[in-house]
Amino acid sequence: MTLDEIKAIVRTVPDFPKPGILFRDVTTLIGHGPGFTAAVERMAERAAATGAEAIAGIEARGFIFGAAIAARLGLGFVAVRKPGKLPVPVIAIDYALEYGTDTLEVDPGAVHDGQHVVLVDDLLATGGTALAAVELLRRAGARVDHALFAIDLFELGGGERLRTAGVAADGLLSFEGH
Repeated sequence: MTLDEIKAIVRTVPDFPKPGILFRDVTTLIGHGPGFTAAVERMAERAAATGAEAIAGIEARGFIFGAAIAARLGLGFVAVRKPGKLPVPVIAIDYALEYGTDTLEVDPGAVHDGQHVVLVDDLLATGGTALAAVELLRRAGARVDHALFAIDLFELGGGERLRTAGVAADGLLSFEGH
């Protein structure tokens, strides 16, 4: 399946969550067996090329892509969770959202010092959540210098923000707008 064929599976919903926004709905890709398989295979190839030793995914859709990529490569998966979801002592990071803050948590025992972890999520917009996840994984001891996304909304600048933080940002599919 070509990238254009995979891209055509992603549904665009106008004016969601507010007027003027073109929402890129990745759930149509996840729900399309051949398309999802092709996307995961292509992302797994990119992760393997980095020398990944583990894959980390951001809750929730990053779990879907990240766990599938980790399984395809025979690697472990590290869950970057929302607060209160892990039953062990965690390390946490607060980060800014458009209207407020949020928190991510990780089990510090999920990675070992210097382990090369590739971060995966479904969508890269402004990069705030991805940057927080990178910082959190680095605090846990991981080496994080690559991040993969099913969709990159490149006009919103998240890729540039990640590159400034020393992380190569790679979107499988690119879309204009937001």
